[in-house]
Amino acid sequence: MVRFIFRRFAGMLVTMFFVSIMVFSIMELPPGDYADRYAYRKFSGASIGQVTEADLRNIRHKFGLDRPWYQRYFSWIWGIASRFDFGPAFAFETSVNRVIGQRLWLSLAIMFSTLIVTYMISIPIGIYAAVHRHSIADYSLTVFSYLGLALPNFLLGLVLLYIAVTVFGSSVGGFFSPGLDKAPWSFAKAVDLLKHLFVPAVVLAWSATALQAQTMRATMLDEINKLSVTTARARGLPEWKLLLKYPARLAINPVAGSIGFDINRIFSDLPIVALVLGLPELGELLIKSYLDLDMYVAGAILLLITFIIIFLNFLSDILLAVLDPRIKLEGG
Repeated sequence: MVRFIFRRFAGMLVTMFFVSIMVFSIMELPPGDYADRYAYRKFSGASIGQVTEADLRNIRHKFGLDRPWYQRYFSWIWGIASRFDFGPAFAFETSVNRVIGQRLWLSLAIMFSTLIVTYMISIPIGIYAAVHRHSIADYSLTVFSYLGLALPNFLLGLVLLYIAVTVFGSSVGGFFSPGLDKAPWSFAKAVDLLKHLFVPAVVLAWSATALQAQTMRATMLDEINKLSVTTARARGLPEWKLLLKYPARLAINPVAGSIGFDINRIFSDLPIVALVLGLPELGELLIKSYLDLDMYVAGAILLLITFIIIFLNFLSDILLAVLDPRIKLEGG
């Protein structure tokens, strides 16, 4: 098991190295750099005449953008690896860590709450539908799955906003209630955050829950008819214990193996859902920083999101090895 974990961890580090090169290449793709945007904003409309190449060279030197790309890359990646410093945020005149700090934790809170809602609903429902095949619950799951895959997340968000305002007379937008967003952290503020996290978690988990419930049902149906389950039942093992020990343990493998895919889908859907619900998260900041050519901010967000996906895939591999020892033996 130790060798299996070490191999997966080494693979994760190698993947992150190549991802960092790819992210930095994306940072270099847009024409021009922040010096052009800075000069336009600073000198447009001013009565100092036209901005010269010398002015642009001075601005690039001021921000360190005149160095060769490989020097900037190694300086950037070394700062991240040694000090967890993602560099300067030019447009905000501060560090990237300060700019993305709070939004990162709020985005992670959305992500984990969405995963919890997804798996706490989809796994037991999928098991129940497989055990009670052709029942009302099974047919209801099919209808729910079709709705989950057909209805866009942002439309569900709009419906929930409408119901909250017209029926309950409250708003579900944002992360905090009015007056608590700027307040210092306290137990009341934490509880208020959890209340506001519920709606985006449900909205983002809608389609994933529908897909994972069907996946769990299908794999459970395959496992429940195997000879090992029939033998265990013939030995008189209680039905609930039999289901959890044999078919459910193996049927959950595809669900556990798709954690990285679910994370990727959450981060893909989050910007438009955040726009509908008024959530300040990383997606909005990524688009803004890319338009401003503030590339260290954009690169940090891309790198962090990718790292989260890769790291959770690493944890997913370990979870699969624990659930199914055959994977550990084959991968070791």
